[in-house]
Amino acid sequence: MTQNEGLKKTLTPFMLWGLGVGYVISGMYFGWNLGLEKGGTGGMAIATVVIMLMYVTFTFSYAELACAIPKAGGVFDYANRAMGKDIGFIAGIAQVIEFILAPPAIAFAIGAYFNAFFPQVPILTSAIAIYFVFTALNVYGVQAAASFEMIVTVLAVGELLLFSGLTLPKFQTVHLTHNALPNGWGGAFAAIPFAIWFFLGIEGIANVAEETKNPQRDISKGFGWAILTLAILCILVFVAATGIAGWETIVYKNGISGDTSDSPLPLAMAKITGDNHLMYHLLITVGLFGLVASFHGLILAAGRSTYEMGRVHNLPSFLGKISPRFQTPANALLGNMVIGILALLSGKTAEIIVVSVFGALTLYIISMVSIIVLRKREPDLPRPFKVAWYPAFPIIALVIATVSIIAMFIFNGILGLIYFSVLAITFLLYKIFKPANT
Repeated sequence: MTQNEGLKKTLTPFMLWGLGVGYVISGMYFGWNLGLEKGGTGGMAIATVVIMLMYVTFTFSYAELACAIPKAGGVFDYANRAMGKDIGFIAGIAQVIEFILAPPAIAFAIGAYFNAFFPQVPILTSAIAIYFVFTALNVYGVQAAASFEMIVTVLAVGELLLFSGLTLPKFQTVHLTHNALPNGWGGAFAAIPFAIWFFLGIEGIANVAEETKNPQRDISKGFGWAILTLAILCILVFVAATGIAGWETIVYKNGISGDTSDSPLPLAMAKITGDNHLMYHLLITVGLFGLVASFHGLILAAGRSTYEMGRVHNLPSFLGKISPRFQTPANALLGNMVIGILALLSGKTAEIIVVSVFGALTLYIISMVSIIVLRKREPDLPRPFKVAWYPAFPIIALVIATVSIIAMFIFNGILGLIYFSVLAITFLLYKIFKPANT
């Protein structure tokens, strides 16, 4: 795998929509409900509305960058052009951290699902097994990977719409407003990482720009359709799930307190149908597709991000080689798999999610600064898509992302120190070992 003939261009706007929604959709099925424990329905709703505003403004701003500079490195390439190699490196490492650390948490959830059906199969065993299966699919080819992603994404979206259709007729406002702010207004800040989990990963569309048939035209369509779909699903799922019997019933396994659950939708559905109804089992079964879609999609995006960093020698150069047989970044995909499995073995899934969110917010901050710098420094850069209401959109996204990362550091100080230490150490190694002529 030493040749580097370029990535194969096969992706259409509909495939980009499937990838964008697929990267994110597992966040609708699990994880977000833990924010209710921090902020209640009121605090989580405030955090979700603000974060949704951040993602809408960020997504269209990021689409401008992706259309103007359609490279697999995403924010790494944008920051590199706007602010130089050092900031570009930091942006690239933040992106790699986000995309590599999100899949292990999802893999663990998939393993837990299989364990419920097949108790004789340990959770860790099946989680590692799916890493091998979906890494192999991505090594085989991006069109096959994207086609698979589109199918499971459509199924997962359909299941969320079915869930909403079954639960919303039973919605009661009193359940939405009961104990809405258990920790006061400060609970909204503590809920931020879980609100971000609703949308984390949509920026991965930019990382397949080099494999898109017409990136200058199609990427903005993919981003736009994806964020619209996700915003609608987020509102439906939040209102439908919490309005059935109150937020406690979809946070705690026993519905009152104690151990938290990663299965908010089945807990809500059980209140209507019981746990032996066909619709209940259908929700659990199809819910697996949401987990698989995000797991598989983030593996795809992570492979492109690591590949680009390796290609320019910011990471070991073998990671930047294209497989001559499959025309995919096979080495990067395999390297990411090794790190992901090591993260799985740590067993610290919640902590891994938080560190991944730190990486995402760093990416958002640097990319929004990049769009402002490039607009000023390179006004004649061809921009097939321009974000509306500039500079309001990138500034809104920048401000919310900055406040969010500060709030996260306040509530997750040790994990924040670990994350920023990783950034500092890798940057130091980069300055010491990077070849002078690259």
